[in-house]
Amino acid sequence: MEGNSPQIVSSQQGMHTRLAAIVQRHCAQAWRAPLHAPTEAQFKRWSATRNAVRSLVVDLGCGHGDSTLQLAEHHVDAELLGIDQSADRLGRLAPQGYANHGRVTLMRAEAATLLRLLAAARIAIDVLYVLYPNPWPKPEHLMRRWHGHPVFPVLLANARRVVLRTNWRIYADEFVRAAQLLGRTGAVQTLADDAATLTPFERKYRASGHARFEAVIVDA
Repeated sequence: MEGNSPQIVSSQQGMHTRLAAIVQRHCAQAWRAPLHAPTEAQFKRWSATRNAVRSLVVDLGCGHGDSTLQLAEHHVDAELLGIDQSADRLGRLAPQGYANHGRVTLMRAEAATLLRLLAAARIAIDVLYVLYPNPWPKPEHLMRRWHGHPVFPVLLANARRVVLRTNWRIYADEFVRAAQLLGRTGAVQTLADDAATLTPFERKYRASGHARFEAVIVDA
């Protein structure tokens, strides 16, 4: 897996021209798609036993769950929730689709539904990590990127701090711009070559010589 990842290629060479219009449309009209029933069941199970005293850190799209366990070392007083929709990726650390590892819970869930459930239950996310999401680099796929998705206003409103890492600068720039359109403050930095990695994919990108970017969103 090390050192053989191709660079992202896209005909889109700057921020998408429709970004502002799409973000503003999603902000003006609440998303009312049906909730994912299996995720509702997983959320009910988790919320019944969670430690409400601890702050909550969410690893959105946690893959195998290694990143969530690593993040627990950085957030020693928090409860961590790692979610991914893939049973295969979670198979090692959460073979039944749900597992507790101390302060860490790994859960198979549909991310947009989980974000909506957290917001509806008024369970605020202290830090939300979005680590190397699928960049969906084709221009026509803007609404598949997190900042172009209808759930983005909910994601942003319920998270005090958001940390995104990506190996496509345009994704990071768009993410920050979308957050700014919704009244938040954010900035992008290029990570140093020797900066610590948080996921297996990030290690692969570093070994492949990719530039890595981190966008951080905070309250305005």
